[in-house]
Amino acid sequence: MSARLAISLHAVSVRRGDKWVLRDITWQLRPGERWALIGENGAGKTQLLKLLSGEIWPTPTRLPAALGKDGRSFRLGRRSLDLLNAKQRIGYVGGERQDKYARYGWNLSVRDVVATGVEGGDLLLTPVTMQQARRVRSQLRVCGLESLASRNFLSLSYGEKRLVLLARALVRNPDWLLLDEFYNGLDAAYRRRIDAVLQSARRRGLSWVATAHRAMDLPAGTRSLLKLCAGRISVLKPLQRADAEHLKSSAEEHERDLQRQSAAPRTRKRLGAVLLRLSHVDLYVEYQEVLHDVNWQLRRGEHWSVVGANGAGKSSFLKLLYGDLSPALGGHIERAGCVRGTPIMQWKRHVGYVSPELQSTYALGVSILELVASGRHSSIGLAHAATRADSKAARYWLRFFKLLSLAQRHPRELSYGQLRRALIARAMAAEPRILLLDEPLTGLDPAQRALIKRLLERLMQRGVSVIAAVHHLEDLPRGMTHSLRLHNRQACSASCQSAT
Repeated sequence: MSARLAISLHAVSVRRGDKWVLRDITWQLRPGERWALIGENGAGKTQLLKLLSGEIWPTPTRLPAALGKDGRSFRLGRRSLDLLNAKQRIGYVGGERQDKYARYGWNLSVRDVVATGVEGGDLLLTPVTMQQARRVRSQLRVCGLESLASRNFLSLSYGEKRLVLLARALVRNPDWLLLDEFYNGLDAAYRRRIDAVLQSARRRGLSWVATAHRAMDLPAGTRSLLKLCAGRISVLKPLQRADAEHLKSSAEEHERDLQRQSAAPRTRKRLGAVLLRLSHVDLYVEYQEVLHDVNWQLRRGEHWSVVGANGAGKSSFLKLLYGDLSPALGGHIERAGCVRGTPIMQWKRHVGYVSPELQSTYALGVSILELVASGRHSSIGLAHAATRADSKAARYWLRFFKLLSLAQRHPRELSYGQLRRALIARAMAAEPRILLLDEPLTGLDPAQRALIKRLLERLMQRGVSVIAAVHHLEDLPRGMTHSLRLHNRQACSASCQSAT
């Protein structure tokens, strides 16, 4: 077997603005190793992956760079490699890369997205050679994507996009694969497909580093553990079964703590007026029928979970309710307080909305304070300076989510989980009467997941209607009253799903 890449970090630090996000990282990554990288939101996990991939550079310190000029060293057997050549042997996949396609409107075909992985660029700058085309076809076949080769990337479901980006990373047979919360938002079927692809690559010698907050989000075969705490290594050891159990139990412990803090008796509220009603709704996205003849209504006091496989239409359903998508001719949607002809923005001011796509949109030059304040106007950014009331509401929710110290930073300077919390804060700033949540707990550590579930429970008790699309039923707050299952373009009520 040919030599594989080894990576060494020695006393490496990274600073963003006035904050050190990584401090004195010393770590040896040897060929054949497979690492779990864990830590709370903001601990520095994504920054460490970017450091390994060569996407960011260490910040110079007074400490001597013992290995490379910047504290990083790459070796192929006994031969030293420079960063440019080492990067050709490292594949990176995460939520930020997936968001990038939506943010810039890069709607390449699946075949071309995978082809960009051959050279590692974002776009195809030169024609694909015959040899490269064969590699792309082979990787599409391995990942079961042949039937999607001609589809545009942005028209795919969430799970399909993740699988395409995995194919893109693997097409040049990297030595290392860096997976940043890769399993987030994937149903069981896509998890099995991705597991099979990774295990096949592992048998060919692939090594990886995978970040996760849940034990089930670690690829099978992961054998070593690194834990970050406030940018420093706190644990570095072989991965034991007890470590996986700890990941699983920590969310349960946080939830038990919050339940003990609030044992107030619940009163059953009488169902109120209809807030939303869909009548014979067909929904098309990119000329593809997503939902057919949907009849459904939401009454005040009801709380719905929306479940279904990747591609079933959960995100599109929430966009329809919010007003970003409209029914096809012949269907009708009624919104309480909005007669025909009412500007949709009037409706949106009473609705909080959180989604992965909304997260990908926020690459603007706004501060986190402005991001949260914009929720009061249902806008992406602020057209005018925030009012005193806007700033007061934004600061309240930033403090609640422990983000106030980041108020003047920009969205791209936050970790994925921190930005998700900021978007939930944005939704809350509007004092909504309905919350539409698309995988709201994706990318959050156990403590934050428990905190937000408890917040949702309080809001539900106060009369806010919650509609949440999830893959993990444990992400649902207690008190959900109804469940809607989407399958094969149909929507049907299912037995109520709720956290226990």
